[in-house]
Amino acid sequence: MQLLRKLNGWSKRAQELIHFVNRTMESSRQKQHYTEIHDAYELHYYDATSMKYRSRFIYDWLFSRADLSNAKIADLACGSGHNSLAIIERFRGVRTVGFDISDRACESYQRTTGNPARAIDLTRPAHVSEKFDGAIIVGGLHHCVADLPQALRNIAEIVKPGGHLLMMEPSADFALNIVRDKWYVVDKYFDAPTEWALSHEAILKQASPYFEGDAVRYFGGPAYFLILNSLVTRVPPRIKPMLWPIVKPIEIAFSNIPLPSMYPCFLASWKRTGVPVSGKNPIK
Repeated sequence: MQLLRKLNGWSKRAQELIHFVNRTMESSRQKQHYTEIHDAYELHYYDATSMKYRSRFIYDWLFSRADLSNAKIADLACGSGHNSLAIIERFRGVRTVGFDISDRACESYQRTTGNPARAIDLTRPAHVSEKFDGAIIVGGLHHCVADLPQALRNIAEIVKPGGHLLMMEPSADFALNIVRDKWYVVDKYFDAPTEWALSHEAILKQASPYFEGDAVRYFGGPAYFLILNSLVTRVPPRIKPMLWPIVKPIEIAFSNIPLPSMYPCFLASWKRTGVPVSGKNPIK
C-alpha cells in the first residue's frame, strides 16, 4: 500500500510537470507568433478606418458601462496602446498601464501612450502587486486558453472590488464558428493550438466567484470582417476608407438583429466582487 501511494504521488507530480511544460511551450509560441505579426497587425487593426469602427461599434458601448474618470486602468494584451488612447480621450484624469506578452508591444505601448507597460504572461501566476480600479482586454482573453483559469485569476487579483472588467472577444456561440475554427488552422495569422473563440456564458461561470456579469452585447456584421478584420479577409488598407461609408450603415442595421448566434463577437462588462482571490475559491 505504501508503494502504491508513492507511485500515485510520483504519477501526479509527473502529470503536473507535463502540464507545466506544455503550458510553457504554448506560451512561448504565442509570444513568438505575435512578435512576428506585430507590424501587420498594427497596419490592419489600428489604421484610421479601423479606429472609426472601434469607436462606433466597440468603444461607444464598452465605455458607456463605467465612468473611468480619475481611475487607474490596466490595459491587458495592450498591444501598441491604441485602446488606452481611446480611454484617455474619453475620460478625464484616467491613468493607464499596459500589460502584454510581447516585449515589442510593450515598447510600442510606451512610445504611443507615454505610459508604463510591463511584459506579462497572463497564463502564468503573475503576482502583480499594483491594484487597479478597472481593466480592459480587447481581443486578448481568447489568446489565454493555454490556462484560462489562471488568466482570470490574475485579472481578479489586480482589479479592486467594485471595479469593472471591460472586454471584447470572439464568440464561440457564433453560428459559423466551425468555419472560423477551420480558418484558424490554415491561416498563418492565427496560431490555432493556442487561441480559440470563447463562450461568454461559459467564461463568466468560470470566473465566478470573483466576477459577476453586468452586461453583454453581441455584434459583428460586414464591416467587422471587411474593416476591422481586414488582415484576415485580406482587404488592402488603402481601400478601407472607400468601403467604410458603404458598410457602416449596413453594420448599424445588422446590429439590431436580436440573435446572438448571428454575431462573431461579444462585448461584455463584468464587475469585480468582494471575494478575495485564494486557494479556497479556485477558478476551474
